[in-house]
Amino acid sequence: MTFRQIVPGDNTALAELIRHNLRTYRLDIPGTVYFDENLYHLSDFYLAEPKKRTYIILADDEDKVIGGVGIAEFDGFSGCAELQKLYLDDSCKGRRLGYELMKHAEEAAAERGYKRVYLETHDNLDIAIHLYEKCGYKEIERPASVVHSTMNRFFLKEF
Repeated sequence: MTFRQIVPGDNTALAELIRHNLRTYRLDIPGTVYFDENLYHLSDFYLAEPKKRTYIILADDEDKVIGGVGIAEFDGFSGCAELQKLYLDDSCKGRRLGYELMKHAEEAAAERGYKRVYLETHDNLDIAIHLYEKCGYKEIERPASVVHSTMNRFFLKEF
């Protein structure tokens, strides 16, 4: 397995991975990334401003996308990145790869000068919430600048 930056050839596989996960947890509903217009073009967003954002792909030995996580600037707090779109293929779950993706995302945020990382999630994603809490994220009140209206849990980690 390798961790690498997203490339345009990853877009379809990544979008399908995200959609599969959201369907599994009954979050294929409006107000989630499931319906984002740019879901099949994520590399365009993350590669456009590499000093502010990145998306880290987890690929298997054949370079198939099996997971990923992004960071991008978040205007809700000063010096803050948002952890975005952390998803894993079902075959990878339970192998601590979520922790590895979190570590890579936090390192990428720190390298870009961010002092904290924000994330939003949903009650249905209880395994992800456990991961975030284990990684030191603290639950906060809903910020005014939330984009995905269905999300109902919000976390922040200070470096």
